[in-house]
Amino acid sequence: MNQAAHPIEVLLVEDDPGDVLLTVEAFEHNKVRNTLHVVNDGEQAMAFLRREGEYADAPRPDLVLLDLNLPRKDGREVLGEIKADAALRAIPVVILTTSEAEEDILRSYHLHANAYVTKPVDFDQFISVVRKIDDFFVTVVKLPR
Repeated sequence: MNQAAHPIEVLLVEDDPGDVLLTVEAFEHNKVRNTLHVVNDGEQAMAFLRREGEYADAPRPDLVLLDLNLPRKDGREVLGEIKADAALRAIPVVILTTSEAEEDILRSYHLHANAYVTKPVDFDQFISVVRKIDDFFVTVVKLPR
């Protein structure tokens, strides 16, 4: 057993209830011990990250899974704000989106996304993708504490 793998705090920023459910199920299916927090739009994401309002007691996420197409403030804006904020920029951000548009991929990396992953439609493939993201960030990568 790998003792180096500690549970991490994951913030999922996703407005599609079906994709939220799939991600929650993927975490449960994978027996992931990580804590998954969910917000539904970009403004909530920034409030969570900055511990404002109802999120005053929110933990600092070790990883953000960010959809691009969000209400109120889209994922590109959220990514830009995270990476421009000295207190937040070290948090890895994985773009997890349906968009395969080259401009979205380029812009996300230009804004310093740590990875860009296209969401599979198939449940089993979605489980596999979430497992790979989890395995990578929990057992392979050293995260800042």
